[in-house]
Amino acid sequence: MKTVILKRPGEFVFEDTPAPDSPGSGEVIVRVKHVGLCGTDISAFHGRMPFLEYPRILGHELGVIIEALGEGVTDLEVGQHCSVEAYLAQPGDLAFSRGKTNCTSTTQCLGVHVDGGMREWFLVPAEKLHPSTLGTEHLALVEMLCIGNHAVERAALLGDEVIAVIGVGPIGLGAVQFSRQSGTKVIAVDVSGKRLEKCKAAFPDVETLQITPGGEPLVDAWKAAFGTLPEVVIECTGNNHSMEASIGLPDFGGRIVLVGIYSGDLTFNDPDFHKRELSIISSRNATARNFKDVIQQLEFGNVNPDTWITHHCTAEEFPSLIETWLKPESGLVKGIISF
Repeated sequence: MKTVILKRPGEFVFEDTPAPDSPGSGEVIVRVKHVGLCGTDISAFHGRMPFLEYPRILGHELGVIIEALGEGVTDLEVGQHCSVEAYLAQPGDLAFSRGKTNCTSTTQCLGVHVDGGMREWFLVPAEKLHPSTLGTEHLALVEMLCIGNHAVERAALLGDEVIAVIGVGPIGLGAVQFSRQSGTKVIAVDVSGKRLEKCKAAFPDVETLQITPGGEPLVDAWKAAFGTLPEVVIECTGNNHSMEASIGLPDFGGRIVLVGIYSGDLTFNDPDFHKRELSIISSRNATARNFKDVIQQLEFGNVNPDTWITHHCTAEEFPSLIETWLKPESGLVKGIISF
């Protein structure tokens, strides 16, 4: 079967690999139709993904079609279009028993800890499939959108806050999408004017603030532009300087949701943190509840996929195109690879 493999940092190859065996009990064989290129995949390509071993089949943003059902699978049908909940976990700890399968002691992500979906077919636990009437290209966006959806869920919005979304790449745009509720005011922050323009075009009700790296501190720039500080900050960059600056941004009693991951230590001023009684919340992956919500919102037309999808190619073309896609001038937001 056709497969894209990341042999080592900087080297994708297109190869034939063995097709999967028949599905076992509780398993399903899916045909992969569309794969979204994720920031995690890009980090792996650059050799900056600490949880990944090479070679690896990447791909966890997936739009698939069910090909065959294993024994005991009764709630799915051959031919159904599905999104794949890409986080595999085993029972045995408290997080799993609470339904937090996104962050258990055994959670493994497809395409990171184990081989993912950049291949024509593979075996998936039936419980990880979410059927939909959507086309598979749009279903390949669901996992990415769930990251922003879960981050907003973690923020526990009250409905009348000012919300700062720091970094409006693909994940940040998702956080903007799901933060926009009746009564909330969302302000997008980025160093890139082009990203802010795209965010404003997609969400005209959202205000924007461009920050100059090494220039005016974030808090000072915010105060100059808006006066009152935000109550909620959703940080989506994974840049340590941005993350540390974001901790200094919320108003008294506020909270910070860290979505982006930095492979190192973060520091902040504890007296300043304590006097404001801030909450720092991490957000990892997503849950089945987020998948159901995002799919429903896409089906209802509440989310416009064109906000994200900027690039397309076939699996055969991808290894030779990735370097071009990653050039800043390409304008990549979300690339979709088709099989």
